[in-house]
Amino acid sequence: MRLRHIEVFHAIMQAGTISGAAQLLHISQPAVTKVLQHCELQLDLLLFDRLRGKLYPTPEAHRLFVEIDKLNRDLVGIRRLVVNLRKGASEQLRLVATPTLGAEVIPAAMVPWCRAFPNSQCSLATNHTREIVAALLLGEADLALSLHNPRHPGIKAELLASGWMMALCPLGSPEAAGSGPLSIADMSTELIGLAGDDPLAAVVQSTATAQDLTPFSRLTVQTYQLARALVEAGVGMTIVDPFTAASANRERLVLRQLAPAVPVHLYLLTSANAPLAQSARRLVKYIGEAARGCLQSMENIP
Repeated sequence: MRLRHIEVFHAIMQAGTISGAAQLLHISQPAVTKVLQHCELQLDLLLFDRLRGKLYPTPEAHRLFVEIDKLNRDLVGIRRLVVNLRKGASEQLRLVATPTLGAEVIPAAMVPWCRAFPNSQCSLATNHTREIVAALLLGEADLALSLHNPRHPGIKAELLASGWMMALCPLGSPEAAGSGPLSIADMSTELIGLAGDDPLAAVVQSTATAQDLTPFSRLTVQTYQLARALVEAGVGMTIVDPFTAASANRERLVLRQLAPAVPVHLYLLTSANAPLAQSARRLVKYIGEAARGCLQSMENIP
C-alpha cells in the first residue's frame, strides 16, 4: 500500500464521499477515484461497496482504517516538523515527569526556557517512573524527571538536586504545635499513606521498621499531591518529598523535616543511546536551578 493510497483512503473514510475526499486533498474527483481503484487492485481487496453512486466501507476497510489513522497522525507530525525546520525552529522536545514535579519545578523552569528558545516547542506529560522508563526506551520521550533512579542499563540517570523527606502536619494537630525534626515515633495524628509500590513509600516503611514501628493508614493515595491536599483539608498528616512540601499551603499546615533525615534525589533520566540537543540541555539547566531554588525555600523551616 503506497503513501498516496493511504492518504486517499484516509480522506475518503473521513469525508465519506469521493467529492469530500477531493476537497480535503485539493485534487480532482477523478484523481481520487483513480487512486482508490489502483489501491484496491494492488491489495486485491474491496475496500468500499458501491451502491447507487455512494461508497460504503467494507468491514475490512474499517479494520484497516484503525491502523491507517495512527499512521496519518504520524504523517501530520512529520509535515509539521518539516515546516518548523524550514522556519528554523528546533525539533519538539518531549518531557515526562513524575506528577509531583509538575507543581513547582517544571513551571519555574519553563519560564526562562521559553524566553531563550522562542521558536522551540516542548510537550509536557506526567507519569510514574515505570511508565517513564518505557517511554524513554521506546523513543516516545526525550528526557524525563523522577525522584527514583530506575538503575536500568538502557537509561542514564543524572543527579540534579537533593533534599529531605518532609512531614506535613495539619493545623491544630500535636505535630503542628512542635518544631524541629519529627520522628515517626512521635506521630499521633492519623497518617495518610502512599501506595505500597511507591519508592518513597518503601523508604518511609524502612525508616519505621528501623524504629520497630508499623504505621497504619486508613487512607492510601497514589500521588503526593493528593496526600498534600488531604492534609490541607485537615484529614490527617503525611510524609512526602520536599518538592511537594514546597507547594503546600503554609496557612493550612506546618512543615517539619522527618527524623532521622531521609534524603530525596531528583534525577534527570534519558536514553543511554540518545544524546540531548542544545535546547534540551538548556532546559535541564533551568530545571536544576528551579529545583535547587525550590529546596532553598525549605531551609528556613523551624
